[in-house]
Amino acid sequence: MLKKYIMSPGPTEVPPSVLLRTAEPIIHHRTSEFEKVLASVSEGLKEVFKTSNSVLTFASSGTGAMQGAVSSFLSPGDKAICIRGGKFGERWGEICKAFGVEVIAIDVPWGESVDPTSVDKALKANPDVKAVYSTHCETSTGTLHDIQALGAIVSKTPAILVVDAVSSMGSEKCLTDEWGIDIVVTGSQKALMLPPGLAFASVSEKAWALTKTAKCPEYYFSYTKARKSLEKNTTAYTPAVSLIMGLDEALKIIKQEGIEAVWTRTEEMGKAMRAGMIRMGLELYSKRPASALTSVNVPQGVNGDALPKKVRVEYGLTIAGGQDELKGKIFRVSTMGYADLMDVPMALTVIGMALKELGFDAEIGRAIDAAVEVLYAYKVRKTAK
Repeated sequence: MLKKYIMSPGPTEVPPSVLLRTAEPIIHHRTSEFEKVLASVSEGLKEVFKTSNSVLTFASSGTGAMQGAVSSFLSPGDKAICIRGGKFGERWGEICKAFGVEVIAIDVPWGESVDPTSVDKALKANPDVKAVYSTHCETSTGTLHDIQALGAIVSKTPAILVVDAVSSMGSEKCLTDEWGIDIVVTGSQKALMLPPGLAFASVSEKAWALTKTAKCPEYYFSYTKARKSLEKNTTAYTPAVSLIMGLDEALKIIKQEGIEAVWTRTEEMGKAMRAGMIRMGLELYSKRPASALTSVNVPQGVNGDALPKKVRVEYGLTIAGGQDELKGKIFRVSTMGYADLMDVPMALTVIGMALKELGFDAEIGRAIDAAVEVLYAYKVRKTAK
């Protein structure tokens, strides 16, 4: 028997109660029954996003909402600053170019966080910039950008701040309104504990004003159409009904724990995972690590492509390898969403055993000790409250 676990940075594990909810008999999306569910999840998402603005829902991956965050707000020839520090930061630039938007790139070495002063300088040098695009947690590197600092800079200009929070929303502290984020997008398959297939976006009034002059071609991912439909508790096009039913259950789970408590749990699990990897004798990749996932350098002499496959096929644990220029060089382990404290020592044990088989003398016992030390301290603090 091989029990399966998934600790990749998306998709993540889905709670049984959420799966059961998605398996309920389908209901029609143009009924009052569905409208009540959509209204419920839209309100629940506001608390997760920490926003008073409406949160739009699209039937797509997070990239769909990213595309709309360009096409619904800009025109061909407009200027946009794109912070490129990984695969998904680069995606912002690719989407902008696809719609004829002029990209002012701020290239950040992979694994490093953007220096906010570089954005400030770029805005001052290009006062006609319409938007600044950034990731929050760069999933390809496990790096967290300082969105609060970016918000303080961009909010003082006519430009809007647009953030890819696909792997950070619901796992990392993200105060949309307080930090001055004008558009923030995310997907269902990460910390929101759902299968892939839904994308979400909140939009500030400052950003909505740009839709009045935007001339990029758009149709399905029209934020304006989505907003008008949401005002009637419906969607512009056929929604992913079963996923939205599951979302209703997932948001109840998050509400019961409290989003602030979710952030803290994820943070402590991330600390424990990093402590364990270091004590095992490994080196972290990111210089400003996220809590949602831990990226680790593959040790010298180990086949970086073989490690994730071995862990999955022989031990039943799905993690992720590196992407693009990091393929075969790092591996990534998630601690977001439906992840329990004991998933950390389990993952460390499995990865350590696989590394031993691949020729690396992993200090598994020391790794477990380091992780449990962090987790136990967290448990004690939580119990004391």
